[in-house]
Amino acid sequence: MNVTEAVTTRRSIRAFLDKPVDLETLTRVMDKARWAASGCNYQPWEASIVTGQALKDLQAKIIANGPGAAEYDWAAPGQEEAYKKRLDGVSAGMFGAMGIARDDGAGRMAAMAKNTTSFGAPAVLFVYFPRLMKEPQWSDVGMWLQTVALLLREEGLDSCWQEFMALYANTIRDFLGLDHERYMFFCGMAIGYRDPDAPVNNFERERVPLESQVKFIGFD
Repeated sequence: MNVTEAVTTRRSIRAFLDKPVDLETLTRVMDKARWAASGCNYQPWEASIVTGQALKDLQAKIIANGPGAAEYDWAAPGQEEAYKKRLDGVSAGMFGAMGIARDDGAGRMAAMAKNTTSFGAPAVLFVYFPRLMKEPQWSDVGMWLQTVALLLREEGLDSCWQEFMALYANTIRDFLGLDHERYMFFCGMAIGYRDPDAPVNNFERERVPLESQVKFIGFD
């Protein structure tokens, strides 16, 4: 698989096969991802990958303890209509694929609750970093996560970013033995093999036209 194929076949997977991911493969992916770009070579990212009974134990604690207040805001762009339309579009596609009507509040809540078990993924990457890291380093963590996602595609694996997990930051930090004062918990990443037949993995997504996002200047 080349880079273009990895980029264009990557999508957020919300239904995984009951198939484990072996340690050798994950180690290979994470070792390569160390070479992701980072400003000043800070390499701010830290993470734990959890699977098996340990993951089940953590998920049980997440469900039992319930959500708290997230330490950062991922919904702010929705204040502008253009960005809200993009969110509404992908939401309509996702819930529509699952056969959940717009006015079915209970159905939507049940679907969102699947985040707590990472949609049945056999492994989850939990990402955190020292609180002294600022906006540029958050960007570096994003570049590292994208690198991980593309390397997973190279291995025939799939993933789903889960900022939703920030609602359970305290439970996750406690489980991983992280100092609450030192570490910002950022997100989870569900990892596994996609269920190719699940409608939620196959609905059409839209992307903004290139000319709406990028200008080419001086190429006359």
